[in-house]
Amino acid sequence: MAFPKPSAVLELLKPVTWFPPMWAFACGAVSSGQSIPDHWPLVLAGMVLAGPMVCASSQAANDWFDRHVDAINEPQRPIPSGRIPGRWGLYIALIWTALSMLWAWPLGEWAFKATLLGLLLAWCYSAPPFRFKKDGWLGNAACGLSYEGLAWVTGAAVMLGGALPAWPVLLMAGLYSLAAHGIMTLNDFKAIEGDRQMGVWSLPVQLGVQRAAGTACWVMLLPQFVVVALLLRWGQLAHGIAVLLLIYAQVPLMMRFMCDPVARALSLSAFGVPLLVAGMMVSAFALRSL
Repeated sequence: MAFPKPSAVLELLKPVTWFPPMWAFACGAVSSGQSIPDHWPLVLAGMVLAGPMVCASSQAANDWFDRHVDAINEPQRPIPSGRIPGRWGLYIALIWTALSMLWAWPLGEWAFKATLLGLLLAWCYSAPPFRFKKDGWLGNAACGLSYEGLAWVTGAAVMLGGALPAWPVLLMAGLYSLAAHGIMTLNDFKAIEGDRQMGVWSLPVQLGVQRAAGTACWVMLLPQFVVVALLLRWGQLAHGIAVLLLIYAQVPLMMRFMCDPVARALSLSAFGVPLLVAGMMVSAFALRSL
């Protein structure tokens, strides 16, 4: 029986994708109002859970169930290239899922529940019969909720000893989950032809390139404006202005993206999305004062 090389396994788990949920977990930890230095082992354990455990599990599962699409779009990936032989892609996804649940268990009731929901969404996103990713609306919603909202809620819950966070924290996590739907859409512009051939109804396939690009931008922007309104209503003037300035910095990048969405989706991801996620942390610090 052939075994995969560690380098191929690491590539399958995609460390580059771990940052968003780790960042969202950190935002949740900050928003809880608890002292980060006093709870740094919990914060470290939770960030490992969000990134190298849960996110890595989702990446392995996605690559296994996407291996036929990847053979068209990205044949150099570990599974279609044969560097992850046989059914090892599936085995790794299952092992990492089990390890994620074990890792989450000591972190408290709501952290464990959020982890279970995140893992469930990850498998439903990729695996039949659900395969949420075949529809761009549903799949990107599941991704946004897992990567941003649940990771944020988990961060706050861990810091609160496993308790359910307050409603402003849950609301903020939900808004940034919605914004993440637009971020997920940016990833779909690189695989339009393969998605069309394999019956994956991403938003660029459903709506066409231009309408999908506009939808992605508005879905990213509108929740951020709601965040600004909430921060101002809650008396967090400085934080609200800071998030508003970060929104305005995104707009020129989005306008440039709209001129050639396929060619410039990666550029918006690289330079516009960091401005959005910076606003997440600003918002998290605002919640500490409530």
